[in-house]
Amino acid sequence: MYILRQMVEASAQNCQVIHFPEGSLSGYAGVDFPTFQGFDWSLLREATEAIMAEAGRLGIWVILGSAHPLTHPNKPHNSLYIINARGQLVDRYDKRFCAGDNSGNSGDLAHYSSGNYTPVFSIDGIRCSTLICHDYRYPELYRDLATRKVEVVFHSYHAGNMDPARRQFMESQIGKQYHNINPGRTYPEITMPATMISYAANNYCWISCSNTSAKASCWASFIVRPDGVIVGKLPKNQAGILVTEIDPAEKYYDSTQHWRQNAIRGILHSGHLARDSRSNLRQEL
Repeated sequence: MYILRQMVEASAQNCQVIHFPEGSLSGYAGVDFPTFQGFDWSLLREATEAIMAEAGRLGIWVILGSAHPLTHPNKPHNSLYIINARGQLVDRYDKRFCAGDNSGNSGDLAHYSSGNYTPVFSIDGIRCSTLICHDYRYPELYRDLATRKVEVVFHSYHAGNMDPARRQFMESQIGKQYHNINPGRTYPEITMPATMISYAANNYCWISCSNTSAKASCWASFIVRPDGVIVGKLPKNQAGILVTEIDPAEKYYDSTQHWRQNAIRGILHSGHLARDSRSNLRQEL
């Protein structure tokens, strides 16, 4: 199993935590397999328990993408299991913004139930949290993590193994004339890495962006530091491990440090407002 092998490899490199993509253990319903009908939940539980036991044996934290069953007829959650270095399941994050429309029959919502909980946990004194894929479209989630003083976000993705027809549709929507001036030809390739860079810098946090390596993955896993600089990236479409050292004492450029909390509280300006009648006369030179 790739997951167990990569856990051993990460432990051998003295990693404290290993972060896996969305659906890395269970697979991603609607993409990797059609539906959960006939899904072997017992086998998934056995595999999860084996990973927990290995985490305890190796002494390594694991952020594990999987599916979490609910009581019938409710659809399962699209989840990240948070397993500590003693092999204990300490928390779980359930994807809050599952893609799809109000019908509940499209996108993620055809297969999954949305969650509504924010886990915050500490690894070696560093405050951490998690998000999954489409959650990236909602800056409110990152602002919420900023108010909770989260320093590292483990954001798991499954931007890959895309149906050729869907990829062609996305490419047509972008427009062939814009392919060469953008970092990719699909929305995930263009918007996901760019958003992660901006969220890291705007909220001053590290973001681990773990994406599937299933062909054709839209982009390769990477990590971005609090000033928006990518400090490591894997090769695209290849399974591998990216090792990054995070030093919480290291300070990075942060142009918003003086006013971020004001903005979060709804004070949407910096400094002190001028009391001047000319400031209010907006239709005069």
